[in-house]
Amino acid sequence: MDAPAQNVDTVGWGVIGCGWVARDFGIPAIQNASNSRLVGLCDRDGDALAATLPDTSVPCRTQRTGELLRRDDLDAVYVATPNESHAELVSACAKAGKHVLCEKPMARTTPEAESLVDACRTAGVRYATAFDQRFHPAHRRLQDLVADGTLGTVTTVRIHYACWTPADWTPDGISLDNWRVDPDRAGGGAFIDLAPHGLDLTQMILGEPLTSVSALLQGQVFDYPVDDGAALIARSESGTLLSQSVAYNCPDVFPRRRLEVIGTEGRALAVNTMGQDEGGEVTLTRSDGTETAIDFDKDRSPFLGQVDAFARSVRTGEPFPFSPAHDLHIMRLVDAAVESPSTEVPVSPAPAA
Repeated sequence: MDAPAQNVDTVGWGVIGCGWVARDFGIPAIQNASNSRLVGLCDRDGDALAATLPDTSVPCRTQRTGELLRRDDLDAVYVATPNESHAELVSACAKAGKHVLCEKPMARTTPEAESLVDACRTAGVRYATAFDQRFHPAHRRLQDLVADGTLGTVTTVRIHYACWTPADWTPDGISLDNWRVDPDRAGGGAFIDLAPHGLDLTQMILGEPLTSVSALLQGQVFDYPVDDGAALIARSESGTLLSQSVAYNCPDVFPRRRLEVIGTEGRALAVNTMGQDEGGEVTLTRSDGTETAIDFDKDRSPFLGQVDAFARSVRTGEPFPFSPAHDLHIMRLVDAAVESPSTEVPVSPAPAA
């Protein structure tokens, strides 16, 4: 989404939603980006607001969105609230003339996502979705290995991305409600929370869209009213297959963050690169059986890369690397996958001999 460049040396950021992702990753990235400065924090929960940067002076701390959005030194807003409020808040930011980086998923549904994109387009402000894992240096190296032909013809992408999320889960034991398992607030469970990352990364790494998708959702371990796990399959434009499992029902001590890209000439395996943190490992296995550790910057936060890229887009007027249309396609894939079990064909087991 194109918008005029901002004539500023650094982009003034506000953050709406001071949950653990913003507190531990998004806000530090804004503070550490050379082209950015933090000018405001907003959360309707006064306790969450007070717990965020408690020893740091921030120009604006408020529980009222309007108070933040009226600031002249505010150029961009990072929206990191529960999914239910994304459409409303992004639209409010756009109407105030502020550029928006909104946490994934874009919204609970595709129509909600379309409405917020329309609001930003009408207001002439930039919009991007905060898929931080796009900016993990390891995933950029996987993209390179595909683009330069190292892996040959890519046939398969396999992803396992999971965690342990009971109904009473809270970050660091802090007493906060777990909205991720509330269907009205989240729009779903493990699938809508975790699967978009894999859909996004697969398209980025392959350099082409996914064009068909199907998924099966489960409620296998927890009794909350959303799915606690899912298995997805998809096909890319050129025929590469994706298989992805996501879960809230996987104990954290198990291996649970793997991304594998398989081709006719090699296999690249990334371990512990999906998630919020920097680091992890990438191993290349060639068709002759030799293995090589792939170098990448293990100290660079994917959130820092994301903030830097968005702020650069705001300052220069250059397009953000991922368009709103790209992100809407991910939402449509999610919706299509959730609807696909309606075509599931039951097969009865054969009777015992």
